[in-house]
Amino acid sequence: MVDKPRGPARKPREAPSPTKAIPSVGQRRDEQARRVLRRLMQGDSPPTAPMSIVERLAGSPYANPMIQVGGLDDSARRTLDFALNLAETMFRYGAGALEAETSIIAVTAAFGLRNVDVDITNQSIIINYALKDMTPVTLLRVVRSWTNNYAGLAMVHQLVTDIVDGGVGRDEAAKRLQEIVRRPKPFPRPMVTLAEGLFALVIVGVIGGGPLASLVGFLSNILVGLLTRQLGKWRVPDFFTTAAGSFAVTFIALLFWWMNLPISPAIVIAGGILLLLPSGRLVSAVQDAINGFPVTAAGRLLSAFLTFGAVVSGIAVGLVLGAFSGTGRLDPTSMPGDAYPVWARALLVVIAVLTIGIVEQTRPRLLLPTGAAGLAGYLVLVGATAAGLGDRLAPAVSAVALGMVARMVALRMGAPQLVVAVPAVLFLLPGLSIFRAMYTWTVDPNAALDGAVGIFNALTVILAVAGGTVLGDNLARPFTRKLGSNEKRRNRRR
Repeated sequence: MVDKPRGPARKPREAPSPTKAIPSVGQRRDEQARRVLRRLMQGDSPPTAPMSIVERLAGSPYANPMIQVGGLDDSARRTLDFALNLAETMFRYGAGALEAETSIIAVTAAFGLRNVDVDITNQSIIINYALKDMTPVTLLRVVRSWTNNYAGLAMVHQLVTDIVDGGVGRDEAAKRLQEIVRRPKPFPRPMVTLAEGLFALVIVGVIGGGPLASLVGFLSNILVGLLTRQLGKWRVPDFFTTAAGSFAVTFIALLFWWMNLPISPAIVIAGGILLLLPSGRLVSAVQDAINGFPVTAAGRLLSAFLTFGAVVSGIAVGLVLGAFSGTGRLDPTSMPGDAYPVWARALLVVIAVLTIGIVEQTRPRLLLPTGAAGLAGYLVLVGATAAGLGDRLAPAVSAVALGMVARMVALRMGAPQLVVAVPAVLFLLPGLSIFRAMYTWTVDPNAALDGAVGIFNALTVILAVAGGTVLGDNLARPFTRKLGSNEKRRNRRR
């Protein structure tokens, strides 16, 4: 009997693979340490890889622009022309080099041109657009004139913001820019002249002068304003115009003091020359130097120092002419006590900041916020002085706080920080120290070295105030990410 097969033969079972060893806690820690070490040793990108030009917008109010696509490369030249006109307008109205550069990059990127290079050197603006295998386009513009128009600068800032948000096309943007350029300034010239006189009136009270000294400062600044405008019509260079204004302030104060009026000429002169000091130019120069525009910063610093030299030259001529006229010898170290309490001086600072806003032709709705920023800076100055920080460090600390407040206020109101910071920071400039140094240097030959040291100290304070304003602007950036219209998210490095 034959046995039938019962089915296919079964394969022998394979031996089970040995169980993998579970890594211990120490092994996991070693692996994590090796991963961290590799990250530290290896960068995020190759060291020679070029950075995208749009990455330049990180940290500015125009980060992450909305790109408008659709055949824009065919009309790239018109886009470049518009960007160049925009940058020229911003430069003429007092914007810094970084703000002009970021505006060009943001606008061209929003209109679809990403292969754009920008170079800003002192007064010249160069834009180069080059696609692969195409003829590059390079445009150059030289800015040869400046004007006080912070209202126009704020409107240009808002225009760039609207473009970056994607709500404005190129043709409409060009029309809006033409309207901004042609729009008259918000305040007429007689009102600006009156504001200059009111500034001297209140700032003399802040420094320590009484009502009579404030009145003399008011009259002298009115006359200086009329004089400088007439010299401007005659196309007299700015250096001699500023020197003539400084001379007029000095000689008028000495003249009233020679008439035995109970005033302090030093305080009247200190209040009168503050408007002649190049505060806005210094802030822009320091900002450009910090942000990586050394040539532009050097040009602006040279221009600012020439203006400063014109101020001290006018004071020196006025003092010498006063001495020859027999006005008598002053004691520049004597200082009357404060004529007003702290709360009254704080109110005077607010009024002074408002008048400077009118002189700089800022937007009317920005006047009160600018005055609030100036008040905050003055309160910090009072606190720093009471804490014993000294006459040099206290203004710098106040400028840092003022720069932070100015950025927050300006971005909330749709304007660049400079529009709020420059009018609000003017009261921190050491006009009284400048006069004392020039008097010692000019009238007392035996103390000429002390006068030179005094001028150096005054320059140190001025640069410290400008640097503090820029530092405050940078410190406030983490707190203003949501204030810019398109700062809701950040560009990430790839």
